[in-house]
Amino acid sequence: MAKTGVILLESETPLTTTTTKTTTTATIAELKKELQRLVKSIIDDNDDYTIEATDRAIRTLLSLKNFNFKPTSLQPSLSLSLSVGLDESTSSIPDEFRCPISKELMRDPVVLSTGQTYDRSFIRKWLKDGHRTCPQTQQVLSHTVLTPNHLVREMISQWCKGRGMELPSPVEDIDDEGMTEADRGHLNSLLEKMSSSLSDQKEAAKKLRLLTKRMPSFRALFGECTDAIPQLLNPLSPGRADNHPDLQEDLITTVLNLSIHDNNKKLVVENPLVIPLLIESLKSGTIETRSSAAATLFTLSALDSSKHIIGKSGALRPLIELLDEGHMLAMKDAASAIFNLCLIPENKGRAVREGAISMILKKILEGVLVDELLAILAILSTHQNAVEEMCELGAMPCLFRIIRESTCERNKENCIAIVYTICMSDRSKLREIREEENANGTISGLAERGTSRAKRKANGILDKLNKSALVIHTA
Repeated sequence: MAKTGVILLESETPLTTTTTKTTTTATIAELKKELQRLVKSIIDDNDDYTIEATDRAIRTLLSLKNFNFKPTSLQPSLSLSLSVGLDESTSSIPDEFRCPISKELMRDPVVLSTGQTYDRSFIRKWLKDGHRTCPQTQQVLSHTVLTPNHLVREMISQWCKGRGMELPSPVEDIDDEGMTEADRGHLNSLLEKMSSSLSDQKEAAKKLRLLTKRMPSFRALFGECTDAIPQLLNPLSPGRADNHPDLQEDLITTVLNLSIHDNNKKLVVENPLVIPLLIESLKSGTIETRSSAAATLFTLSALDSSKHIIGKSGALRPLIELLDEGHMLAMKDAASAIFNLCLIPENKGRAVREGAISMILKKILEGVLVDELLAILAILSTHQNAVEEMCELGAMPCLFRIIRESTCERNKENCIAIVYTICMSDRSKLREIREEENANGTISGLAERGTSRAKRKANGILDKLNKSALVIHTA
């Protein structure tokens, strides 16, 4: 009886194959045809392909690997010779994995504007030597941006893994020397499309989003152009920014990418268009847009001067409201922004007035983002109005419960810090604290086993309780 094996193609339908030469050859050819189709679809999608498409290509490639055939027996369009038992010498490296310049195994494959793949270090040297054509096709390059070829790198990684080899991590293209006048021209042409038709705007916005995500040098390039940000945001009319949600999402995310570059932060936050559009985008558009807007405010608020500008602009209320959205990433981004903004005193008062205390306690009671929100509550507890509101809302039992039940030392530390601030600000709460201590030994337990900061706060509370008891006794 013929031996059988099972392989999976894109349809996920098992295909049974005999070991006869004819059937095996047909199956291999079919696999390679499928692989060619998948790779072509990924390349045609301008690097915006899905993870699923990549996974399918890799699975198909691995199915090919399971067939032990001679590399010379077939000559398909993508002859990826991955069979077991190949020589360990350099000659065994598939041509598709070799850099066309060095003829060596690519360690960090990147795609040039012509669509050809090279090893990053060698194509960079080619460009730095003054060449502005593709080494293989001789086409003039429209720009010199190098885009990581994740699919080819994964294929090479799998190939190396099967031979006990290990590739170094890919390096980021952070060398600004690679940015040329052609690249500046490419940026300008994309920005000019922001004043063109809607289809041109959407196409350019997607490209700018990808370029600023992957290329630190492109982020820096924005800082050199005084009108770049106004041009970028031109399609987003104040009050109607979400007319085209996909366009809004791409542009706001591009602003986020730009804000990551430290030298851009001041430029971005001081542009009069940016903060109002970010605030509007916190309230409307896709959830990804709202999340990106919050993340941008968090990134920009790294500068103290930006904390003042953002706080005065009215961003805290929509950030606080975003905590109740239900989308975890958006809530995390909002919490991060609120935390950063509340590191200056004036924003603590603003956050309390905008309802931060009640919202934070509500989410903590729901068990949502407890770590992040307790950190914010600890910062806000140094504001007198925050203490009063926490007392009115009955925060103490919640804080005591977390100290007793949580396994997170940082959460316990934040809780006891809040309790300490409350008992120092409101003597009437000492009775409630004493009752908790008598019933559960919550404070003394933390004084013995907490972090150094938690121990200090717990001992401070115990001292306060002892002094209070002494006063009552002597009276």
